[in-house]
Amino acid sequence: MGNPSTDFAVALFGEFIRRGVRDVVLCPGSRSQALALAAAAYESAGLLRLRVRIDERVAGFLALGIAVESRTPVLVVTTSGTAVANLHPAVLEANHAGIPIILLTADRPAELRGIGSNQTTDQVGIFGPAVGWIRDVEAPSHTGFDFSLPGELAHEAFSAAAGHSGQPGPVQLNLSFREPLSGPVEGLPTIEHHDWPEVLRDGATIERSPHTVVIAGDASGPEAEALAHELGVPLIAEVSSGSRFGPNLVVAYRQLLRDDDLGGRIERAIVFGHPTLSREIPALLQRADVAVTVVRSAAAEAYNPGHRATVVAGPVRVAAQSSSPSAATDERAWLGRWVQASRALLETAPSEPPDDSPGGLAREQLAAFRQPVTRVLLAQAVWRATWPHDRLVLGASRLIREADAVVPGKKIPVHANRGLAGIDGTIATGIGIALASQGGGPSGASGITRVLLGDLATLYDAGAMLFGGGEARPRIQVIVGNDGGGTIFDSLEVAASADPSSFDRVQFTPQSVDLAALAAAYGWDYRRAGNAGELDAALAPSASPVLIDVPLPRR
Repeated sequence: MGNPSTDFAVALFGEFIRRGVRDVVLCPGSRSQALALAAAAYESAGLLRLRVRIDERVAGFLALGIAVESRTPVLVVTTSGTAVANLHPAVLEANHAGIPIILLTADRPAELRGIGSNQTTDQVGIFGPAVGWIRDVEAPSHTGFDFSLPGELAHEAFSAAAGHSGQPGPVQLNLSFREPLSGPVEGLPTIEHHDWPEVLRDGATIERSPHTVVIAGDASGPEAEALAHELGVPLIAEVSSGSRFGPNLVVAYRQLLRDDDLGGRIERAIVFGHPTLSREIPALLQRADVAVTVVRSAAAEAYNPGHRATVVAGPVRVAAQSSSPSAATDERAWLGRWVQASRALLETAPSEPPDDSPGGLAREQLAAFRQPVTRVLLAQAVWRATWPHDRLVLGASRLIREADAVVPGKKIPVHANRGLAGIDGTIATGIGIALASQGGGPSGASGITRVLLGDLATLYDAGAMLFGGGEARPRIQVIVGNDGGGTIFDSLEVAASADPSSFDRVQFTPQSVDLAALAAAYGWDYRRAGNAGELDAALAPSASPVLIDVPLPRR
């Protein structure tokens, strides 16, 4: 007879694998050792992909990135105490963005709780409402081992995380273990793979209506573009929407929403995803003269700033064409005015005539190479370098807003942690997406993952750059817009009235970290891009992780 903790862990992982789980992220710990060793055994058998990290906050966001790319629940294993609490930021993001992760949190048994035992706190409910399903499981023992329990727990946890009976998101299995905490893994069960039925949701019918726009916020997906195309209406698609492509796209939407002749004439808005990058969109949705329909997404909350939207469940379909020929003409004119106005706003000023003098072309090329890097140029260069087989992750900084304002339509996979739009976990999320897309995920992408973020977001998540022994190192570029601090706060109204030295210390928070030394410390390649030519060269695909340092002026 083996160790009950190990037997339970082996059975539990087998049940998760049977349901389609393929990825586990774990952090080392004593109380969780049975889970860790069982996961390692399944990895050796080729049944799981195991990622090991020393920092639980990093592990949580790494799992989140893998789940974003794989679209399948990911397991996260931790020991007890503060290890569990360090998952909280990733749990909150997963909850608000509707991303399925399953937390396997090891705990002391009942007799060691509430007596001041080491590394013991109340882990049941530690995440509050951010976890929609939780089970506190008694410590396994040979005398009371219920062989049906692992299957029951795996089924309930997987179904809850995947959203089979509600919204997808994080769930928690709090697992008690008694000493001896583990024993040898003496064998793995034979696992039969099943095709679990897809959960079908009722759809909704969208009626045609004049002066309509489709708004695609974060994580909307191609459905928003498809609806705008079928309705023949303008598409306002944020840069991380996954909908920013197609002939109906309106890039310069901020300016046009403030235009009385266009934005002022909107009568209906159909909203997908989670819009977060402008003030104009929530202002539009709160207007009394605009009818708002929100297409329910995986997020915990429907986006409804005016508390007056009609919320429908996807997928949506368009009602049969019933408008008159004159109405159809009006619809085409409405769309054309938006698209043409947007293009006009984005047109660059006329360029200087070419230099036909001897050596003129060489001088022009040298001037273009030496052009200083601005935030707009950085966003455009990264967007231009990224293709459908690549992945792009945008951090919560000024750069995502600069990209949203200028980059053209392009059908590329883009992700941003916009559930709560925090700067934490951006690199870890990007690494998770890279590992899943390059290492056997459903998309089978062979490209590179680029993470574009600010310097403070980089330093906040620098620990994610650590790859331990035996850990896969994906093709990833972390591109740092390095302006020496939090310049996004310079846009706050208070920046104009606050004492400059006080403002800089508590808001701008200046930093002068040597990013080359940071990259070397974690074993990453380092590239510095001081001008446009160096930036284009630095963005060339690479086989190993690269930190690209792009100095930017504060203002």
